[in-house]
Amino acid sequence: MLTLTPEELTAIKLSLRVATLAMAASLPFGIAVAMVLTRTRFYGRMFLNALVLLPLVSPPVVTGYVLLLLFGRQGPMGRFLDEQFGVVLAFRWTGAALACAIMGFPLMVRAIQLSLQAVDRRLEQAAATLGANPLFVFFTVTLPLILPGVIAGAILCFARAMGEFGATITFVSNIPGETQTLPTLIYTFTQVPGGEAGALRLTLISVVISLGAILASEAFVKRVQKQNRAD
Repeated sequence: MLTLTPEELTAIKLSLRVATLAMAASLPFGIAVAMVLTRTRFYGRMFLNALVLLPLVSPPVVTGYVLLLLFGRQGPMGRFLDEQFGVVLAFRWTGAALACAIMGFPLMVRAIQLSLQAVDRRLEQAAATLGANPLFVFFTVTLPLILPGVIAGAILCFARAMGEFGATITFVSNIPGETQTLPTLIYTFTQVPGGEAGALRLTLISVVISLGAILASEAFVKRVQKQNRAD
């Protein structure tokens, strides 16, 4: 039987909380950005697309350092949030969620974009000709059709957040009980003598959680697709 220490249980719970918040907070923005990039043409669209994909191709440490510059206590955004709302992100678990959300955002947007590109626009146009406003068309026609892509994007973001290390440790450090997630605790175990067993335990748990999330999303996507075909 797998026995976990309190430190390991805390890291697992924190990782799940961080990944869930990162996914949930990213989802509305991911759908909106995917809609803009897929359905509109404007000056600067290529730059926006490149900006969205930037965390995917740049070193995670760079993303974490930029977040530290912007959202640290002395950064412009960090100082504003602290003075106006009493919100501190640097070296807090909420900051870890922000870092994970940014790192997983490109995967989410890309999955939703692919789903949007496969939508038959004639269905939306038919609803519009019947007098439905764009918002109603989106929620009753577009969103159900792209739901598999939305689910896939959300799960990809969640899985990426569960494995995020570089941006997180740079922005919020590795504070036990506050910002120490599964990847950072695994890293800690690899740096101390006799920590191999703990690192292996947490690695297996991380794989099981991510695999379970992917399998659950696949099952849900198939169910949605089957329901859409039946409709």
